[in-house]
Amino acid sequence: MTRMTSSARPLLNRRLAEFGTTIFAEMSALALSTGAINLGQGFPDTDGPEEVREAAVRALRDGLGNQYPPGPGVPELRTAVAAHQQRRYGLSYDPDREVLVTAGATEAIAASLIALLEPGDEVIAFEPYYDSYAACIAMAGGTRVPVTLRPHEGSFRLDLDELRDAVTDRTRLLLINTPHNPTGTVLTRAELAAIAELAVERDLLVVTDEVYEHLVFDDAEHVPLATFPGMRERTVTIGSAGKTFSFTGWKVGWVTGTQELVAAVRTAKQYLTYVSAGPFQYAIAEALRLPDSYFDGFRADLRRKRDLLGDGLRTAGFEVYQPQGTYFITTDITPFGEKDAHRFCRALPERCGVVAIPNSVFYDDPDAGRSQVRFTFCKRDDVLHEAAVRLRRLAS
Repeated sequence: MTRMTSSARPLLNRRLAEFGTTIFAEMSALALSTGAINLGQGFPDTDGPEEVREAAVRALRDGLGNQYPPGPGVPELRTAVAAHQQRRYGLSYDPDREVLVTAGATEAIAASLIALLEPGDEVIAFEPYYDSYAACIAMAGGTRVPVTLRPHEGSFRLDLDELRDAVTDRTRLLLINTPHNPTGTVLTRAELAAIAELAVERDLLVVTDEVYEHLVFDDAEHVPLATFPGMRERTVTIGSAGKTFSFTGWKVGWVTGTQELVAAVRTAKQYLTYVSAGPFQYAIAEALRLPDSYFDGFRADLRRKRDLLGDGLRTAGFEVYQPQGTYFITTDITPFGEKDAHRFCRALPERCGVVAIPNSVFYDDPDAGRSQVRFTFCKRDDVLHEAAVRLRRLAS
């Protein structure tokens, strides 16, 4: 018997009414249906280090993680995360109380916001922002307040005055992402110091998404916000194995922070997935202990791919904003006499056999990024070469 529902009330929670199918699902489906090269969704088309994959196989065979792992994550991974933060950044965390393993960074973001926000709290986030930020703020009952990164001299920059003006008595939390997806901006040490001073002055919590920490190029450097004075006790730092080791399907992320902050996030997280990725946690513990040569080589390879695709995009006629980090390139389509990125991206598979993402979906005000299109370069060289060849059709 089919139960009738009231037509007076929509089925979907009103907090999520503005959200539909993600743009990544839409464009990936378009890539499949047209046979186009998918430079939209940010996943590599080759696996990460063989020794890390073999570590996962060994864990499976040895029965490690095949049953529920501990709620906070396996001790080996929590210890490896703490050691990574200490070795890389001089940040000391207790692996038993100040590290929490999550089902990727997306769950870490969701659990942090659900745990730390009350309905009506304002959250400042830099737009364009990764689409899950807006949805997670909504699910937590918060109000998002965008501060827009704007193009300036070939890249996107933060206006610190605009950030300060956005803080009100209702502001609870700053949601920071550096290196920044989708623009590729890496916040400078001076910018981070100013953010830290503001957070301390206004007594704000900070959730910082640092999943691209190992993908910074040229003269840019990644500096964790928690290293600045007064920030360790108010900052939830989020990391991820997917972007660093090219195993995005394993969904292994983590949170570091004070015992009190991590306990709050764990309270929310335990009612989301509780636990996940048991055998993969053991493999990522080994991955985090790889020598510096792995991280240096990985970064150099992605920098080369960035330049390969960037040159192809410029040749095709795009205005290219040079990314300092991540594996995304934001472009502008106005040189083609076009202004609607969504329409452009829907037509691109038929025109050129390539799929990209319209940046307008990452803004509260779509007009702010109306002519911006994002491409990913975490693909094989032959794929990037072929995409560049296909995109040249636009130049003619």
